[in-house]
Amino acid sequence: MQIAKQTELVNNSNREYRKMKRIVMGMEKTWYLARQVFTILAVVVLMTAMTAKAGSNWKAQWIGLEGDSRPNTWYCFRKVVQLDKTPQSAIARIACDSKYWLWVNGQLAVFEGQLKRGPTPQDTYYDEVDLSPYLRKGHNTLAVLVWYWGKHGFSHNSSGRAGLLFQADINRKILVSDIAWKVRLHPAYGATEEPHPNFRLSEANIHFDARLDMAGWQEPDFDDSAWQAAAEFGKPPVSPWNRLEKRPILQWKNIGLTYYESVEEKVNTDGTRLVIGKLPYNCHVTPYLKVKAPAGCKIDIRTDNYLGGGKPNVRAEYITRDGIQEFESLGWMNGHDMRYTMPQNVEVIAVQYRQTGYNADFAGRFKCSDEKLNILWEKSRRTLYVTMRDTYMDCPDRERAQWWGDMVNEMGEAFYVFDVRKGPLLAKKGIYELARWQRKDKVLYSPVPAGVPGPDNLDRKVNDGTWNKELPCQMLASVGWYGFWTYYWYTGDKQTIVDVYPHVRDYLSLWKLGNDGLCIHRQGDWDWMDWGDNKDVPVLENAWLYLAMKGAVEMARLSGNRADIPGYRATMDSIKDNFNKTFWQGDKYRSPGCEGQTDDRANAMAVVAGLADPATYPAIREVLKTQYYASPYMEKYVLESLYLMDAPQEAIARMKERWAEQLDSPISTLLEGWGIGKKGYGGGTYNHAWSGGPLTVLSQYGAGVAPTQPGFRKFAVLPQMADLKEIEAVVPTRYGDIQLKIQKAPSFKMELFVPADTVAEVGIPKNVNPSMIQINGKTVYRYGKASSDSYLGEDMQWIRYSVKEGQWTFEAK
Repeated sequence: MQIAKQTELVNNSNREYRKMKRIVMGMEKTWYLARQVFTILAVVVLMTAMTAKAGSNWKAQWIGLEGDSRPNTWYCFRKVVQLDKTPQSAIARIACDSKYWLWVNGQLAVFEGQLKRGPTPQDTYYDEVDLSPYLRKGHNTLAVLVWYWGKHGFSHNSSGRAGLLFQADINRKILVSDIAWKVRLHPAYGATEEPHPNFRLSEANIHFDARLDMAGWQEPDFDDSAWQAAAEFGKPPVSPWNRLEKRPILQWKNIGLTYYESVEEKVNTDGTRLVIGKLPYNCHVTPYLKVKAPAGCKIDIRTDNYLGGGKPNVRAEYITRDGIQEFESLGWMNGHDMRYTMPQNVEVIAVQYRQTGYNADFAGRFKCSDEKLNILWEKSRRTLYVTMRDTYMDCPDRERAQWWGDMVNEMGEAFYVFDVRKGPLLAKKGIYELARWQRKDKVLYSPVPAGVPGPDNLDRKVNDGTWNKELPCQMLASVGWYGFWTYYWYTGDKQTIVDVYPHVRDYLSLWKLGNDGLCIHRQGDWDWMDWGDNKDVPVLENAWLYLAMKGAVEMARLSGNRADIPGYRATMDSIKDNFNKTFWQGDKYRSPGCEGQTDDRANAMAVVAGLADPATYPAIREVLKTQYYASPYMEKYVLESLYLMDAPQEAIARMKERWAEQLDSPISTLLEGWGIGKKGYGGGTYNHAWSGGPLTVLSQYGAGVAPTQPGFRKFAVLPQMADLKEIEAVVPTRYGDIQLKIQKAPSFKMELFVPADTVAEVGIPKNVNPSMIQINGKTVYRYGKASSDSYLGEDMQWIRYSVKEGQWTFEAK
C-alpha cells in the first residue's frame, strides 16, 4: 500500500514535471523566436538610424553633364559665392564618383577627396570638410575637378554615372550644388594607348595634353561664360549613388611637393632620356615636372613598380605645349623611384613628388640588440603603411584590394604602429564593410568594396573588376579570434562588435560538423588556404573554425546574445574532443590520407588554436625546424606558435632564415612570397600586406606587451627575449603610451612606464635566474620567497607582479 502510494506520487510528480517541461520548452521557443525578431528589428533600426543620420537633410542636387558618362573622364565645376563676412565655420559635405580636388579662391583645399565606393553594395561615402580657412568676405570662387573612373575594380563599385554633390553651411546659409553651377569636360585629359591597368584596378592611366589645357581655370578671375549650366540629377538618396554615409577616416596626410633624394639621368637606346628620381622608401606619390619644351613632346611617367605583381598597373603621360610648363599627375603611384622618359629636346628644370598616405601618426616602436630584427620590423612597418589608403590593401600596385586574410595580419600589426585616435579607424571601416556586403545567402566574402557582378556575369567568367566569391578560411579568420575580436581587444570599441555580431552569427551558421565530430569541408567559391605546397586542409580548417567559434563566444557575451553561446561551445567541444585522436600521429599533426610532406602551417595552427596538448610541443618544434611550406601570410602563425611553445630562440632563428633574402635587399618593403618570380606567389608583388607578421610577434611576444583587458585597461609585459641583450618598445594605447626598456647584462633590468588608469602584469623571466628582485629599489623577492603585495605568483616562465600607473624599474640580480 505504501509502495503504491509512493508510485502514485512519483507518477504525479512526473506528470507535473512533463507539464512544466512543455511549458518551459514553449517559453524557450517563444523566447527564441522573440530574440530572432528582436535581432532583425535591431538591425533594421540600426540601418534606419544610420540612413537617417547619413542621408537626411540634403538640399543639394547631384549635378553633372547630361548624357552617358564615359569612363576615365575629368569634369570641371565652378561656382562663385558672395559672403557678407568671413565665416567662422563653413562645413561642406561633398561626394562624387570617383575622386575630386577642390580649390577655394585658387588655393588647394582638398587633395584627392572622396573614398572609393562604397559602404554597402548600393551606397556612397561623402566627405565633410571645413572650408572656413579658405573663404573671405566678398566674392569666393569654388572650383572642383572630378575624376570619374567609370569602371569596377577590386576596391571600388562604380555607380555608372559621373556626378558631384556639394552642400555647405556657411554663416548659417546653405550653399548647394544645383543648376547655378558651371561645368565642362576638361579637354586636356584623355586616354592613353594600351597597355591599360589590369582588370582589378578601377583607376586608369592618366593622359594629359597641355596644348588643350585651360590654364588658370581654378582661379577667381577665369572666364567660364562659355561653360554649360550643370544638369541636375536629383537629391540624395537618388540612384545610382543612393544613400550617403560620412567618410569614417580622415583626409590623406599630404607632405607637399618635395625634391627626390637624388636624380639620375640616362640615355636610352632609342635616343630618349630616362630621368630617375629616387624616393626615400616605397610610398604613395604623385609625380611633378617642370620643363621647357616645344609643343607635342610626349613624356612617359611611371615608377619602377609599374609591373609589380606581374601585370600593368598605373602610369601617366604628358604631352607638352610650347615653352616653360609645370604638371603634376594627380593619380597616385607607388614604388622606390619615379621614371620620366622624354625626348632629347625637352629641358628638365625640376622634377619633384608629392607623398600622400593614410592619415595616422607613427606612434609605436620596437628596437632590439639584433639589427636584422630591427630591419625586419621597420620593413614590416613600411609594408603596412604602403598598403593602407581608402581601405587596407593586399598590395598598392596590382590590386589595391581589401582581401580580409591580409587585413587580419595588417590589423594586428597596426595596433603596435599607429596612434590610437586615427590608426584603428581603417580597421573599423573594413569591419563594417565586410558585414554590410554579406550576401543574401549569409556568405561573407572579400575583397569588398568591389564591383557587384551583373546578372550576366555572376560566375565571373569575364574579368570585369567585379567580385562576390567566398574564401572560407579567410572569412573564419576575419570574423574570429584574430579578426573582429582582436579589433575589440585592442580598442575596447564595443559598439562595432554589437553592430556586426548578427552578421557573424549568420555566417557561422553555414558551417556544419560531420559524423566524425569535425567540420565538414566548406569549399566556398575559391577553396584557398594559402599559397605554397603541402597544405593539410582538414587540420587547418578545423583550427580556423575553432578560433572563429572562440571569438563568437566572446562576441555573443559582449553583445548580449548569450543564448548563442552553448551552440558555439558545442562546436568547440566537438572539435576539441576529436581533433587530436584524428590528426595527431604521435610525432606530428597530419590528417589521414594527407599526401605530400607534413604541413608546418597545420602543426602551428594546432598550437595557436589551443588544440595541441603541451605534451606535443617538443615534437611540433621538431617539425617546424625542418618544414618550410607556409607563405609569409601563414608564417606569422608559425612564428606565433613557437613563442606560445616557449621557443623564442627558434622563432627568431626561423624568422631570420625565412626573411634572409629580403633583409639583405635594398627594397624597403616585404614581398608577397619568399622572392620575386618563381617564389613570388600570385604574381609576386614586392609590397604585400600579409608579410609583416614579424612586427606583431616581436612586439607582442618578444617585448611581451599585449592587452589582458579590452583597450589596454590592463595589460601584460611578459618578454621572451631569447638571446637578445636589449629591447626597447613603445606601444600606443588610449590611456597613453606604454614605454618599455629591457637589458639583460650585466643583470636583468626593466624600465616600464605604465599609463594613467591602467594596470600592468609584469613578468620577470625565470631564465635570467633571479635570486633577488627589486622594484624601484625595494627588494620584493629573495631566494624564492616573495615579500610584496604586488606579487602575483610564478609559473615555468615568469615571476609575476602587478603595478599601477607610473614609472617602474625592475631589477633581477
